[in-house]
Amino acid sequence: MTRVEFYSSDEPKLQLACRLVANAFRQESHVVVYTPDENAARGFDKLLWTFQATGFIPHCMGHHALSTETPVVIMGADGAMPHHQVMLNLHSEAPPAFGRFRRLIELVGNDESDRRLARVRYRFYRERGYEISHHEFSASAS
Repeated sequence: MTRVEFYSSDEPKLQLACRLVANAFRQESHVVVYTPDENAARGFDKLLWTFQATGFIPHCMGHHALSTETPVVIMGADGAMPHHQVMLNLHSEAPPAFGRFRRLIELVGNDESDRRLARVRYRFYRERGYEISHHEFSASAS
C-alpha cells in the first residue's frame, strides 16, 4: 500500500519540493512530480534547472520521449505515469492513480488556504486507510 508523507517547512513550498526531489534522486528513486497544469509544470521545470548551483537533477516533462528513462518526470493528469516509485503532489487535490505508487509526498504551504487544503487531503487518505506520516523541518536546519 502507498505510504503517504506530508512535509511542511518554513521555506517556500516549491523550494521544499525541489529539495525533496533532489533527496529522492540522490537515493536513486524515480519521481513523478504531479502538477495542476502545463504552466505549473513548466515553472517547476525551470526551477529545477536553477535549484542547485553545483548539481543537476535529470528531469523532463511527461510527454518527452525519454520520460520512461528519466529519474524525475514532471506532468499532469494527461498522460500515462512512466514509473511508480515516488509521486510528489503539487496539486491542491489528491492525484489520480496515486495508489499505484510506493510513496506519495504531499506538501503543506505556509498560508492558511494551503494548510486547509492539505488537511482535506490528509483526511481523504486517512479515511481510505493509508499509512500517513508528517515531517516538519526548518530550511535553516538543512
